[in-house]
Amino acid sequence: MELGWLLWGAAVLLLLHFLTELSPAVNFALRLGWYCVLCVMGSLLAAPACLLLNGGRTVRNMRIIKNVVKTFKYFFGLRFEVKRLENFEVEGPAIIVSNHQSILDMMGLMEVLPDNCVQVAKRELMYTGCVGLIMYLGGVIFINRKSTTSAKMVMTEVAKTMVAENVKVWVYPEGTRNCTGDFLPFKKGAFHLAIQAQVPVIPVVYSSFTTFYNPKTKLFTSGKIKVEVLPPIETKGLTSDDVSDLADRCFHTMRETFFMLSGRPSPSEAKDSS
Repeated sequence: MELGWLLWGAAVLLLLHFLTELSPAVNFALRLGWYCVLCVMGSLLAAPACLLLNGGRTVRNMRIIKNVVKTFKYFFGLRFEVKRLENFEVEGPAIIVSNHQSILDMMGLMEVLPDNCVQVAKRELMYTGCVGLIMYLGGVIFINRKSTTSAKMVMTEVAKTMVAENVKVWVYPEGTRNCTGDFLPFKKGAFHLAIQAQVPVIPVVYSSFTTFYNPKTKLFTSGKIKVEVLPPIETKGLTSDDVSDLADRCFHTMRETFFMLSGRPSPSEAKDSS
């Protein structure tokens, strides 16, 4: 009986292997499904540790979550090349902004996440079962993106908490995942927050995922991700009138770095060469 189950299991594994070799769509679905399974398993593993070691919701739990998620890359053959982590070493709180490409961003986030740093995420993620629970335990700040008034109130409280508790806040200013190989326009919430709290903005840029991950073409293979932490941008003395300029400065600097890390000419360089 046991031999029969082993033979059936081996047959299924062989079939899946052949299917992944023959069909990119099957390979994409299986790898993405395995990623989701890892997220659930990792959450179930980390949640008891967070409760036992730190007693509940606290940014300190991010160390536990980070160590669990950093193992995921080995299952997918992903490699990270990180530069200038020392730019995180600023005294006091800060706003960290980065580009947002796909569901895989969590692996990139945890690869470089500094201590005492929480993320801002859409409220819907809080209701994703054990994954939502682990995000809650890690201190993630949930906002209702459909309500401008609610989001502004939350961000005002974030500014006070950030300064009082000396934490950094990680925000994706594009507001949504973007796997187009370029940037979406930045929303200004993170920059309002930085100026309101008079804390520096630290840009973080990840190279394009499109060489190994593309939902449109059902591509999901192994690959290398380059990450660069850019120098902090001071906001002391800036007012609400400077929000647009600050957002534009970060956008252009990060976009140029994105194309450089991705090994592609920026649109401005391509235009000049033509």
